[in-house]
Amino acid sequence: MATIKLSNAVDEGNAVEGLIPAEAVRKVELEAIVDTGATMLAIPEELVGVLGLRENDRRKVKMADGRVREVARVGGIRFEVLGRDMTCDALFMPAGTTPLIGQLQLEALDLIVDSKSRDVMVNPASPDMPMLDLLAC
Repeated sequence: MATIKLSNAVDEGNAVEGLIPAEAVRKVELEAIVDTGATMLAIPEELVGVLGLRENDRRKVKMADGRVREVARVGGIRFEVLGRDMTCDALFMPAGTTPLIGQLQLEALDLIVDSKSRDVMVNPASPDMPMLDLLAC
């Protein structure tokens, strides 16, 4: 489990531009499961309304039990964990579902999961900022 902060990225931009007050940014802080088997962030349906997000499209997902479902994908989320942040999309799951942090967030923020303690942590090889692989010539 990890404490994450989610906010509406459009609101964040509007606050920076002075179009809305900083306190008007829609945001939440909550606990999420770090799921190394999941591809992307998944959040419960009720957060979509709280954060003022819109459905972009629908995606097929394979659940842990092997069932395939079609779920909504929302975008424009500012995601923060362990002092590192990114803007990303999320899949939304039924109300009451525990949020999941997936591989896209772990990779983009250069986070690792300790297999013994099962804690998520900043990669000790890049403690100051995420180190990303860019394999271009």
